[in-house]
Amino acid sequence: MDIIQRTHAGLLVPVMLLLVGFDKSHMEELESKSKELEEAQDFEDNIEFLQRSEDIEWDIGYHEWADARQEAKALKEESDGRFSLDWGTYMVHQAKKKDIRPALVYELLKVETGGKFDPDLTGPQTKYGHAYGLAQFMKNTGPWIADLAGLPYSHSMLFDPYYSIQLSIEYLDHLHDKYEDWDQALTAYHRGVSGLETYEEEHGDAKSWYAVEIQEKAADKQDLLAKQ
Repeated sequence: MDIIQRTHAGLLVPVMLLLVGFDKSHMEELESKSKELEEAQDFEDNIEFLQRSEDIEWDIGYHEWADARQEAKALKEESDGRFSLDWGTYMVHQAKKKDIRPALVYELLKVETGGKFDPDLTGPQTKYGHAYGLAQFMKNTGPWIADLAGLPYSHSMLFDPYYSIQLSIEYLDHLHDKYEDWDQALTAYHRGVSGLETYEEEHGDAKSWYAVEIQEKAADKQDLLAKQ
């Protein structure tokens, strides 16, 4: 299956399985693994937004993909099937590229969706509006985070689970680079930067329930993933 990528010169060129990182040199090696290869190729259909960004590519080889797939299977089982195997495979790979523990991203998405992992979720009304999608971004925060990451943006894309996962990883990476501390990064993700400052003024630290719960559960989950 060929897809089309726009080069920096503006030309459209076919790229062989760019999003899953398979090229023609891989094909003979993978012929004996047709079932897994078919699953990987089907994965392309669900992440069309990546074709519109030159900054993010699904640049993964087979063995790396297989390792990510194993971790994703454990997360799908833990979620009682709610967290898609393909979502998990993508999340594990992209989180590791940013040196973020996949379990931490998983637990964040779990908290944000109340354990439902519903990509079509619309959060309750707040004074800032609603939050949308798997990572519960608001319309006033989604655009600037996408711009920061060099991603395309439209409000409807917040309901794309792969886009939502990518945006959450980009935002976590930005916040951790800023604070170099996961308590602060996670509390800022939940409350906003000004909300983090207010919380620290009131409590003397950034150990909000949100930051503590996600990190504690991620530590337990990471042990499980390490065994895969």
